[in-house]
Amino acid sequence: QVQLVESGGGLVQAGGSLRLSCATSGRTFSNYAMGWFRQAPGKERELVAGITQSGGSTYYGDSVKGRFTISRDNVKNTVYLQMNSLKPEDTAVYYCAARRNYYYAYREDDYDYWGQGTQVTVSS
Repeated sequence: QVQLVESGGGLVQAGGSLRLSCATSGRTFSNYAMGWFRQAPGKERELVAGITQSGGSTYYGDSVKGRFTISRDNVKNTVYLQMNSLKPEDTAVYYCAARRNYYYAYREDDYDYWGQGTQVTVSS
């Protein structure tokens, strides 16, 4: 059993930055690949970023490439999402998810554990 708790969301102006954190507990964090998903009202939940167990390989959705950075600290058992140059289109609830595999996955159903989400709102 893995518990995931997101934090760091809030209201920011377009062009600003936020850093989301996902703290984990319950099992060995380093055994899990991690992903950040987001879901805006009326839209499907989408994978924003993924990271392997070691942090050696990452993925970014096309809409956030060059602006967002995923990272992990396997000592603090925490995964981060640094979000720069935020746009109103980034407004969504952001979720972290854990998958007991070396590699991240692209589909929601391939993740085993989920946080409750944190709201990110970007004003124009």
